[in-house]
Amino acid sequence: MPVITSRDHPLIKQLIKLEGSSQYRKRAGLTLLDGAHLIQIYCSVLGTPKNLVVGQSYFEDIENKGFLNRLFGNTRPKITIVSNALLRGISPVKTPTGILALIAIPELKKESDHGKEIFSVLLEAIQDPGNLGSILRSAAAANVRDVYLSKQCADAWSPKTLRASMGAHFFLRIHENCDLQKVAQEFSGTVIATSIQATKTLFEISLAGPTAFVFGNEGAGLSKEMIQAANENISIPMPGKTESLNAAAAAAICFFEKVRQDRASTEFSNIGTK
Repeated sequence: MPVITSRDHPLIKQLIKLEGSSQYRKRAGLTLLDGAHLIQIYCSVLGTPKNLVVGQSYFEDIENKGFLNRLFGNTRPKITIVSNALLRGISPVKTPTGILALIAIPELKKESDHGKEIFSVLLEAIQDPGNLGSILRSAAAANVRDVYLSKQCADAWSPKTLRASMGAHFFLRIHENCDLQKVAQEFSGTVIATSIQATKTLFEISLAGPTAFVFGNEGAGLSKEMIQAANENISIPMPGKTESLNAAAAAAICFFEKVRQDRASTEFSNIGTK
């Protein structure tokens, strides 16, 4: 197979644009996955990517060829081989893994059944891609279903966010450019805003039933409008001297308190039926 060595190749130009421009990603409906782990998860959930871009040394490695054969079998996507030097130049990471996948950003299927709104997350102006990806990763692990992002949030489908989420995107319904106040008003359960000024704590409220947590900007926190739109305002107890928690850490604590309460409720119900 021929090896691409020039940055002037049309595909290489496209990859560079996809890595650097959220507007281009949205217009093209495409993004990049870096690394075998992300690609493997994508394939297990959504099928074959549009194109694989692999470094020359990666493709020539016997073990890597075996991985590709096991992953795709007879349905192998188009594979483009690029020189190692060129891959280092276009990769979204400092130390390239050797393999990229060009994928279509999954379309969000419309559903009219609001009764399915069991566990959701609303994110207002989360601007760091690493934080956003970490929140998505915790959300997927806690069995969150829907994630709503305000217009000021980082791009959910940027390569940086995708790397931080470790494949969580493909298990969530991600809604971008949302009017969060409207989402909160229409949510069928309890909307819970997190704020360090709140007098009630996370561990003092019931998280039974449909729940939507709201998290705000890393520095400014939630807007007054979103705090007012919520049914409950809570803080996370911090007995130490730190003034605040990282947004992703705060989200994970809230998600898994919901998991803990749901599990405890289920176990209690099971005891009652024995």
